[in-house]
Amino acid sequence: MHTQHFIGTRGGQDTALTFKDAVLNPNAAFGGLYTAKKLPKFDEDSIKEFSELNYEELAQEIFRHLSLGVRKEALEEALKLYHHFDDPTTPAPLYSVHPYLHIQKLYCGPTRAFKDMALQPFGSLFSSFLKESKKETDYLILVATSGDTGPATLQSFANKPHIKVVCIYPEGGTSDVQRLQMTTMNADNIEVFGIKGDFDEAQTLLKSLLKDPKFNAILKSKNIALSAANSVNFGRIAFQILYHAYSSLQIFKINHQKIHIIVPSGNFGNALGAFYAKFMGFPIERIWIASNANDVLAEFINTGIYDIAEKSLQKTYSPAMDILKSSNIERVLFTLFEAQRTREFMESLEQIGKYSLTKEELAWIQIYFSATSCDDNYCLQTIKTYAKKGYIIDPHTACGFKAFEEIKAKFPNTPCVLCSTAEWTKFAPTLAKALDLGDLSDKEALEKISQTYNITIPKEIFTLFNQPEIHNQVFDAQTLSQKILEWL
Repeated sequence: MHTQHFIGTRGGQDTALTFKDAVLNPNAAFGGLYTAKKLPKFDEDSIKEFSELNYEELAQEIFRHLSLGVRKEALEEALKLYHHFDDPTTPAPLYSVHPYLHIQKLYCGPTRAFKDMALQPFGSLFSSFLKESKKETDYLILVATSGDTGPATLQSFANKPHIKVVCIYPEGGTSDVQRLQMTTMNADNIEVFGIKGDFDEAQTLLKSLLKDPKFNAILKSKNIALSAANSVNFGRIAFQILYHAYSSLQIFKINHQKIHIIVPSGNFGNALGAFYAKFMGFPIERIWIASNANDVLAEFINTGIYDIAEKSLQKTYSPAMDILKSSNIERVLFTLFEAQRTREFMESLEQIGKYSLTKEELAWIQIYFSATSCDDNYCLQTIKTYAKKGYIIDPHTACGFKAFEEIKAKFPNTPCVLCSTAEWTKFAPTLAKALDLGDLSDKEALEKISQTYNITIPKEIFTLFNQPEIHNQVFDAQTLSQKILEWL
């Protein structure tokens, strides 16, 4: 079996990298992203064999066929972290809310959001790569977050030797619970900075620091290398393929039908995992992107035009989707249209704020994707409707129900999986509003919903309110590099 090589989505690379190298240094040429040069394709016999495996066994098989060169022992150690999730045997369980709709609970890990699915094993794998390299180099890992990536990264890397983490979040752009998950984290090797701006600005700042020669030179003089934990790092994406493959196999095993996967999406990393799973041959018919009022993704998939030139970010009740620049679309473009065309798209986006697909290119995108969007009123009403049926869902999951309604109308009797990306506890004030419980703080809303609907609040969430906020610094984006260097 060949060794997988990683190349930049925008070309300009003389030599292909190993998976390990792409994880440790995710900064590709021309501002691009590293991605796998060749993905495996699975036939019907392979799919049938895979459907008999449990989650960990499936993960090991997919990694083996991806030829990532990860030591068997290192992968096993990383996957063991799933044993600490709610169900030690199945980190991403399915439950049915409709004869043709299954919710995949992706929030069963320590920070109660889907980012744990990738970042728990990723932190372990990253550490194992450092041990294998035997270099006396420390790593600075940068992470920008719209609310869930930050807590999951800090949880994964806290107190890991030879690793320091700086987390950047937009002030006022997360829920109180998400902020507290970051600002109360007590570990010597982490720092958390709020910035004045939105997530797009935080993500742009992260990318600029990754390729800033002066910043990198200063780090090098301190014997520190630079990496990232956002989905710009393919190490994150590798683990996000797994649960989409798993859900498709679970349903295919029962009724031999391909599924429609619904992904509430902002930065497109979760959807990219589903795209790769479908591309490799897992039984996925179509991937539905669910957007909120920031509907640039829905507009792109429906029209072939990605245009943010005149758009401004709107704050909604589903803040993890409040994003205009979705990084991982770039990897889809590369897979379908190769490096030169991808570079043209990305340079156009950077220069004039938009790019357009040809009619033929759009047809290729629509083989894989459909998309829809909804407003905040729909989101709140859906939360209320399903609470009456006994299902308490978070605002992002609520947005996904819009896609299910469209699928049900167009493709009746088709099994669907809706990715539930966060537990309701991370957005309790929004749920309180939807459920007519009043305008409450996070703590008040958690208590009220818990009492009203007889739901237990995980201790990881409720104990946050009794812990001191250690990280309370907020800066302008322009001063951040200096603040990071001062902390180091």
